[in-house]
Amino acid sequence: MDGIVSVKNLVKRYDGVVALDHFSLEIAPGEIFGLLGPNGSGKTTAINCILQLLTYDKGEIRLFGQPMTQTSYDLKRRIGVVPQNVAVFEELTVAENIDYFCGLYVPNKAERREMVKDAISFVGLEDYARARPKKLSGGLLRRLNIACGIAHRPQLVFFDEPTVAVDPQSRASILEGIKRMNAEGSTIVYTSHYMEEVEEICTRIMIMDKGRTLACGTNEELKAIVAAGEKIVIEADVSEAALLRIQALPHAIRAAYGDGRLEVTCENGEHNVADVLGELSKARIAPGRIWAEPPTLNDVFLEITGRELRD
Repeated sequence: MDGIVSVKNLVKRYDGVVALDHFSLEIAPGEIFGLLGPNGSGKTTAINCILQLLTYDKGEIRLFGQPMTQTSYDLKRRIGVVPQNVAVFEELTVAENIDYFCGLYVPNKAERREMVKDAISFVGLEDYARARPKKLSGGLLRRLNIACGIAHRPQLVFFDEPTVAVDPQSRASILEGIKRMNAEGSTIVYTSHYMEEVEEICTRIMIMDKGRTLACGTNEELKAIVAAGEKIVIEADVSEAALLRIQALPHAIRAAYGDGRLEVTCENGEHNVADVLGELSKARIAPGRIWAEPPTLNDVFLEITGRELRD
């Protein structure tokens, strides 16, 4: 049985450069699916191909169990898109903007009126319904952007970096809204450069780079497939020579030092902390506060791709 999104062996080239290299993806109904990759990894290209905003060289795309084509208007009505860049009309009010975008899918004015009202309430813009976008803060603009993309109550919603450059309160509101949409029946595809957001809300996560899938699974499954066991953090004044010796420890995956803080990522082992402290003792370095952290999604991403997410 097909998932709500099914992509098989998708290939996309730009002037001979391969952007998607036999890329495949399966998303089940009801998931919040996180799509992670460095800049240029192919995330946006994949989404645009799925939405038929880009042509592609080969492959198969099915949504809701049906082939997705440029003229699949019945399928497109069931999809919502919240782009990274805010896309609203400055000359229209908040309510008028939402009504316009909802009207692309819902011609009935009476039905649309209720949908617009619900969307405004959903994103918490009741006090700004008659305001124009230029009067809104960055966080409120993001909420308007979301309302425009989801007012027609889509079953499948693509969120592309919805919390970029917003304040913590708006970010929390947006994430809660996404979880609420999912609880009410929408399947979500979510891209973000904020690992903590992906860890918080996504049921499954795919890491991709160079147009290919590198790993896919739940947060815990991804952490289990890499060698990283724990991160040891020590406040100390660490010399370059001591750092090199710590990096050479048998179970050390990586070690970095900055701002008075030593961070050592290790494979699972019984004596990791003792080994690191032993090297500090040899160098006559007195440690301050010491603690250990379980591996994060960022640790997994770095080990799998060899790159930071924002590279």
